[in-house]
Amino acid sequence: MPPFGQTRFPLPRGARADAALAFGTFVLVAIAEGQRLSNGEDWMPSQVSSWLLIIAVCGALLFRRRYPVAVGWFTVLATGGYYVLSDIDGPLVVVPIVALYAIAAQGRVRAAIAMAATMVIGMGGGALLGESDITGTVVFMLTGWLVAVVALGSVRHGRVAYAEEEARLRATEERLRIARELHDVIGHNISMINVQAAAALHRLKKDPAQAEEALGAIKAGSRETLRELRATLGVLRRVDEEAPTAPAPGLVRVAELVASAKLTGLAVRIEWTGAERSLSAPVDLAAYRIVQESLTNAAKHSGAGQVTVRLAYGDAELALSVEDDGRGAAARPAGSGGGSGIAGMTERARALGGELAAGPRPEGGFAVRARLPYGITGEPMERSDR
Repeated sequence: MPPFGQTRFPLPRGARADAALAFGTFVLVAIAEGQRLSNGEDWMPSQVSSWLLIIAVCGALLFRRRYPVAVGWFTVLATGGYYVLSDIDGPLVVVPIVALYAIAAQGRVRAAIAMAATMVIGMGGGALLGESDITGTVVFMLTGWLVAVVALGSVRHGRVAYAEEEARLRATEERLRIARELHDVIGHNISMINVQAAAALHRLKKDPAQAEEALGAIKAGSRETLRELRATLGVLRRVDEEAPTAPAPGLVRVAELVASAKLTGLAVRIEWTGAERSLSAPVDLAAYRIVQESLTNAAKHSGAGQVTVRLAYGDAELALSVEDDGRGAAARPAGSGGGSGIAGMTERARALGGELAAGPRPEGGFAVRARLPYGITGEPMERSDR
């Protein structure tokens, strides 16, 4: 059985909606005007003018999207002329009210207010001239309707503008997230390949065995880079491809980062403290990327020989630090990696309600320290591979 939303009669939209509204209003007003002819009254010039105004006002709705303000003023003035000429209180006033709402919904509130004021003044003038069908109550009710229509149109404009701005912000945040992810995925592996290539060139003649080992690491690193790049692009394109067999980036793969860093000459030690918890995917990914970027910066910029990675599971947050014994901030460009490395790590931590600090250590070297709240924490679990 199809969903309920698909069984309903689809409402017309756009130009079809305008045509349906124009035709419906014309039919209602024509029925009211037809009472004159059914009573045996002869055609008079005022009746002919009324019918021409009805046709013109209803037909103007077909152009309200292309010329909203011009159509609005025309319907207001022509409808006023209709009520002056006709003895029938037909529903033609619906047309300028619809035009007012459309103009206010486009954000042209001043024009809508001017048109509404013109209608109220015209109706008030008719009451002062002693028109039997126009009383103070009628003027008051019309004023209330017009104020409500303009207000509803303004609210509609505000909601649409808010939704568009929110969509733009979401798109900007998504672009930043993708840029961070690509920087972390590609930047780390390419940096490691660059360091290993330099080491291979340096050792090619002196120690061919170590050079061969570095070239093997370059091959493995480039293969991993291509795999992760394809996986990332596949997600962006939403292509149905075979799921990757490697585990998703997370602390479960931190040993791979350590192994890759060791091939560049770094001596990396990991220290675990606290009862390990099952982390949510965003926290797990952020922790992995922070360790990855920190090791990349240590290999590229610090000239460090030893790096210590500490992961401490607290009651409410994961505390991690990456400390090296290199030259500190002196050898690092601002932001480490073209200005996006430390900034990207900081953004990741803040997005999860945590914080990150990076800078030289008093005893020498460089340190990156972060706190990542669990958010939704799992139960403590035993770790068998420490």
